[in-house]
Amino acid sequence: MPEPTGVIHDIGYQRYTGPRLGRRQVFGALYLHGLRTAFGLGRSAKAKIFPWLVVGIVTLVAAGVTAVRSQIGEVVMTYAQFADNMSWLVIFFVAVVAPELVSRDLRSGVLPLYFSRPLPRSDYPLAKLLAMATALWLLLGGPQLVMFLGAAFTTDAGMRGVWNELLDLLPGLLYAGLWAVVFASIGLLVASLTGKRAFAAGGIVAVFLMTTPIVGTLSIMPSRAVNELAFLASPSTLVGGVGTWALGDLLVPEGQSGMLIGDFGPVYAAAAVLLVAGCVALLLLRYRKVAAR
Repeated sequence: MPEPTGVIHDIGYQRYTGPRLGRRQVFGALYLHGLRTAFGLGRSAKAKIFPWLVVGIVTLVAAGVTAVRSQIGEVVMTYAQFADNMSWLVIFFVAVVAPELVSRDLRSGVLPLYFSRPLPRSDYPLAKLLAMATALWLLLGGPQLVMFLGAAFTTDAGMRGVWNELLDLLPGLLYAGLWAVVFASIGLLVASLTGKRAFAAGGIVAVFLMTTPIVGTLSIMPSRAVNELAFLASPSTLVGGVGTWALGDLLVPEGQSGMLIGDFGPVYAAAAVLLVAGCVALLLLRYRKVAAR
């Protein structure tokens, strides 16, 4: 018989004897990784350019508004108005970040590795959605905090003035949260449909921008009811309609004109809830199909 030629080398492989983390830790790791990805943390310098450029712009606007207010002694822009005025930047932020969160994983085919862990199929998209919404809330809420600090340190009313500012800030942060949830839900759903980031980004921008002309068309119809419901046709104006109804003077100070939604405020709120719920349901369905492949 010929002598055996194979050799078994001991290269030091050992069994893992440490703690085996479960679903909660996996979900938390996905969420934290998604939040870091949104701002390019832990990635190349190129990946950090756009997110931090947007952060710099919104922070600069907040600082400018605060400086002007300290000079003239009047509110230039409320906290809720800041979220409205920065919404166009949020659209492009979502268009860049959402494909990074989900499209890359679809294209690289790593989802089976995720689902081989003790991770329910729904946890992956929900962790990504939570990360996206948190990033957007920080993007809009962080500058509002800058505005609050500037107003608090320059008020002449003492602690009462600081308290009044805080009461104005909290609805603004909640309004920023509404923007974040609606935009994150739509953006991630669109991005999850393709593994090509360019197509995903284009689709997200199209959903937000191409629906705006529909609002303009409905706004000039002869029916007043149609005019007041026209803002339902676009995600951006839908959120604005909810804000107009829920925040009142905090979004549209006395003497300024806002969205004319009539008595349809509850309809806008219900539509926003249904839109988010529908997007989340479709997102979960999408990943249930992906996992079944």
